[in-house]
Amino acid sequence: MTKIALAQVAGGGERPAGMLEAAGRMAGEASAAGASLICFPEQFVTGWSPEVPPGSGEPLDGPLTAAFRRIARNSGIAVAGSIVEGGPGQRPKNTVVVLDASGELLAAYAKVHLFSPDGEDRAYTAGDRIATFAVDGTTFGLAVCYDLRFPELFRIYALAGAECILVPAAWPCCRLPHWETLLPARALENRYYVAGVNTAGEPGGVYCGGSLAADPDGTVVARGGNGTELLFVNVDPTAVHEARSRLPSLSDRRSDLYHRLLSKL
Repeated sequence: MTKIALAQVAGGGERPAGMLEAAGRMAGEASAAGASLICFPEQFVTGWSPEVPPGSGEPLDGPLTAAFRRIARNSGIAVAGSIVEGGPGQRPKNTVVVLDASGELLAAYAKVHLFSPDGEDRAYTAGDRIATFAVDGTTFGLAVCYDLRFPELFRIYALAGAECILVPAAWPCCRLPHWETLLPARALENRYYVAGVNTAGEPGGVYCGGSLAADPDGTVVARGGNGTELLFVNVDPTAVHEARSRLPSLSDRRSDLYHRLLSKL
């Protein structure tokens, strides 16, 4: 059993230093409650924006990752946080980094599906690979916000052995019913845990929280309100394997047929 914490907070905007201080306090609280990992929303330190100039951002091991490393070491808990990864002469990536309790980099995942309705695909470079890592014997995968609408990615994670997918997001209030539908659906169809941590309210009312986790049967096991809060989820790898034994939809797949059907499109 691995206890994780979902840190539902407002996007930082012009208050990055204050957001990092708050993150440190929440990580300490999560660690004191017995959690082994804490996950924050998409780009929570600065607030998510699809408009970033070319050449902006920071290296994978830049200042923001260093701040997450300090939080992990000080609190004794693994930290999943979000950065704008970039450098001179390149479009940045929307990247999640995971540091273990000693501050070592466990994983980095660049958002694969960029939100074209707001032009994120014009400002960022899309990722092209999955990322898995282990904490306390549980195998986790990473996805970001809009990725949730693409079941192919989540199926690949299931086939790669993931037992829980973390989904940091900046998902707006106007589409929150989709969020509440898709998170349990991704869990049920892949027979693993899915834990989505969303941005909480901010001026303008764009975001309204609703962080949510579902178990391998698609049952909601944690649900947040619309403000800042910590949600705790017990992830049980045994429950994943038992669910897959009871209803073996993954082993009943027809991957040979699917490839042939795709080739005829």
